[in-house]
Amino acid sequence: MATLATFGSSSAPRFSKPEALKASPSLQFLGSLSSQLSGIKISYNLPPLKPVSSPFSPALQPVARRICPFTGKKANKANHVSFSNHKTKRLQFVNLQYKKVWWEAGKRYVKLRLSTKALKTIEKNGLDAVAKKAGIDLRKE
Repeated sequence: MATLATFGSSSAPRFSKPEALKASPSLQFLGSLSSQLSGIKISYNLPPLKPVSSPFSPALQPVARRICPFTGKKANKANHVSFSNHKTKRLQFVNLQYKKVWWEAGKRYVKLRLSTKALKTIEKNGLDAVAKKAGIDLRKE
């Protein structure tokens, strides 16, 4: 950093290099400096901060998306139209239901969250065919 120095009545400011700061070895060891202008001692030896951990933080739960894994149906953007024809944005959600479906190949029930359209498709084509087409592995569930 350069300091501003004026010589005589010259209106143009001239800059001169300041002298190098010379701190005693004990001050360098402590990590502090004293300012040339005001004599304030600046120290940067602070104890390390410990992270604050709260023992009662709630665990993050996975959020179930409003999308059918079998058909790929998701919410539709629409307008809610009032009597005065005032339109406000709204979402038309998929009719998702929790359903236990019998899986013939696994000889057990599988609990699924699927749309009613997917339920009709499973009744028509079978659970294995619909899951294979959607790329869903039923053995994991």
